[in-house]
Amino acid sequence: MQAIKTSRIHEIPLNDQSNIKLFIKREDELHPFISGNKFRKLKYNLIEAKRLKKNTILSFGGAYSNHIAAVAYASKNNGFKSIGIIRGEELGNKIESNPTLQFAKSCDMEFHFVTRASYRDKTKQWFIDELENRHGDFYLVPEGGTNQLAIKGCEEILIPSDNNYDYICTCVGTGGTISGLINASDVRQKILGFTALKGDFLKEDIRKFAQQKNWELITEYHFGGYGKIKPELITFINRIKADFDIPLDPIYTGKMMYGIFDLIEKGYFPEEAKILVIHTGGLQGIAGMNLRLKQKKLPLIKE
Repeated sequence: MQAIKTSRIHEIPLNDQSNIKLFIKREDELHPFISGNKFRKLKYNLIEAKRLKKNTILSFGGAYSNHIAAVAYASKNNGFKSIGIIRGEELGNKIESNPTLQFAKSCDMEFHFVTRASYRDKTKQWFIDELENRHGDFYLVPEGGTNQLAIKGCEEILIPSDNNYDYICTCVGTGGTISGLINASDVRQKILGFTALKGDFLKEDIRKFAQQKNWELITEYHFGGYGKIKPELITFINRIKADFDIPLDPIYTGKMMYGIFDLIEKGYFPEEAKILVIHTGGLQGIAGMNLRLKQKKLPLIKE
């Protein structure tokens, strides 16, 4: 993987009377195919796989998984074979109509489609043993990429000059990115995680990795749950792109930014607060979502 450059930060101008300053860190620009937090999460895992002399990377994901796309490309680019355990047995016949799976296939990823019921057992040892019997030796990267090495990579998102911000905002899927940000933050900073899933069950997972207590999960902006979307979210994403030339995805960053703007309007942040938003990437998922939106005859997300 290419050497990481410092992500650019630019201000999003606000028409706000409280003098709140909003900035965005464009981690999505780190790499065209392994963008944002996926680049960070895979960095040390690939180093470890090479150290262990593994030849194959195996991981898990759904039909439009940013993680699966990143694993496929990063594996091929670094001399590994890759295997994707994909949630949804029926998807085996729909590869050509799925942009994410098409891309992963173009990177020579081998697919193993499993039922949704079986997929829930993916962390159980007997399930992993069965995968080893079928596929042979591999280096396992968890769903979403979150493990201790991933958190080490995500700790590198923040650099010393980022201590100037009062709030650091990120999306939350499996908890790895926010854990890295918590560990790398100054204790006086507040880390806000905007969940893409219903509920706050991720708190326990985050506590396993987070070394500080200066964080909070914001759970009100999931728009119905993971992968769910509503017309007002599409309108917001398209407005941000038109007004500021910032692309957002509908699963993670779009919902987070919607939440941040809503909280600013509601007076959640104190006067003169400086907020840094981490753009975690995920833009490859827009194409798949637009296919779904087209089927539902809803407005499309502008790419």
